[in-house]
Amino acid sequence: MLTSPIMAHNIYVGNAGTDAADNRGWLLGHFKPTGDVRHSDDVEIKWAIHPRGDQRPEWVAGEKRTAALILISGRFRVELPERTVVLATQGDYVVFHGISHSWYAETDSVVLAVRWPSIPGYVMPATHEDDKPAN
Repeated sequence: MLTSPIMAHNIYVGNAGTDAADNRGWLLGHFKPTGDVRHSDDVEIKWAIHPRGDQRPEWVAGEKRTAALILISGRFRVELPERTVVLATQGDYVVFHGISHSWYAETDSVVLAVRWPSIPGYVMPATHEDDKPAN
């Protein structure tokens, strides 16, 4: 496998940890340049690295998209209006649609987040710089 980013036509090879650092964790979505194979109006993908104790300072409100959060490592808590979900084992995940939410990293955690659709101009208030894609 190639370890350096190479883009040729419809192929991109990279490293999520490296590429995520360039765009606050976001790897794929409407915010990538048109013509880049990582540009999508359908989905957004984020490689999120959260140190222990990292938390969203306030709830996301007015969410209209669907999100899936998949635990790669660590222990990560997702707070939803009617319940709290703890992702504790690699591969644990939660999917929710149009629901206000917040989160807290109980230990150093890596989470893969997938949101759909990817909506231009749809940006949550800048309460946590790592939670919004660059537009």
